[in-house]
Amino acid sequence: MSQFTEADLPVDVHHGEMVTLADGTTVRFESNGEAKNIMVNDGFEPACTLFPGNEFVVETAQGNYRLTCDFGDAMRVEKM
Repeated sequence: MSQFTEADLPVDVHHGEMVTLADGTTVRFESNGEAKNIMVNDGFEPACTLFPGNEFVVETAQGNYRLTCDFGDAMRVEKM
């Protein structure tokens, strides 16, 4: 599984890849059809289900991060 850090942002993460943010928070996704189940840290329950064209913001002590996706097998992670 590929891993990225905040230094790589903005980055497009594919299924099976993970981003570790500055404070140690990790973000990944699992495909759910065209939607993406967004997983924050080690939880198995999604923090949200992200549909193409929508966004989800992960708030940390180090800042806020926007997660977006399209119909492909990727999720974009960028610092706001």
